[in-house]
Amino acid sequence: MANLVIEIGNTAIKVAWTQGVTLGKTMRYQGEKAREFLQSVLEKEKPFVMAVSSQKPLNEDEEVFLKNNCSHLLILDQEHKNILRRHELPDYLSYDRAVALIAARFLFKGKSCSVFDFGTTLTVDFLDSDGQYKGGNISLGCRTRFKSLNRYAKNLPLVDTPSEIVKTGSSLQSSIEAGVISGIMFEIDGYIRRYPQNIVVFTGGDAIYFAQRLKNSIFAVSNMGLIGLAIITDEYVKRNLI
Repeated sequence: MANLVIEIGNTAIKVAWTQGVTLGKTMRYQGEKAREFLQSVLEKEKPFVMAVSSQKPLNEDEEVFLKNNCSHLLILDQEHKNILRRHELPDYLSYDRAVALIAARFLFKGKSCSVFDFGTTLTVDFLDSDGQYKGGNISLGCRTRFKSLNRYAKNLPLVDTPSEIVKTGSSLQSSIEAGVISGIMFEIDGYIRRYPQNIVVFTGGDAIYFAQRLKNSIFAVSNMGLIGLAIITDEYVKRNLI
């Protein structure tokens, strides 16, 4: 009985087939033809349960398409908040944050956690040792910071994320690189120092990049969102279908 989990983010879609809470083949798509991509995933096999988290509410046509391609559909978006409430998470959380927290509760049960998600935004959320949500913060992600400097500061070029950085810039480009990356590093270090007892978890597109530059003990977990969706799907099956 294969299930399918789908994470629709700001810039990309990630999907994975699952058995229980275990992820199978994982795929990622970034482009203009999201419907065609999902159709290609579904053309050989229809999932028993499909769980979808989306940064933006799904429209009626999208929801009908998904329902027609599975036996049971679970949606997590701003129009479907019941799953968040069931997991005692606040309505205002975006669904990438919510499913990552559900995954952290499962992976680090009994431990307090600081969960950093590196994407379009940089978010950090906190769980206590009982898994209770203790709040979180949002700031600009790495690429968003580079783009903002280019857009809003006169005469500053658009700079790519550097493979190597210096602590202090010696040119315009290296000053931007060092300023943005060092700023994020100081931000991360500040949260780690504030909650030294917490397990530190990195996820998202830039997680490995920053984990490699920290001396602290970090758990870098790819696909936290998909893991969280797999947990939600497995709970749904056990609660309603077994």
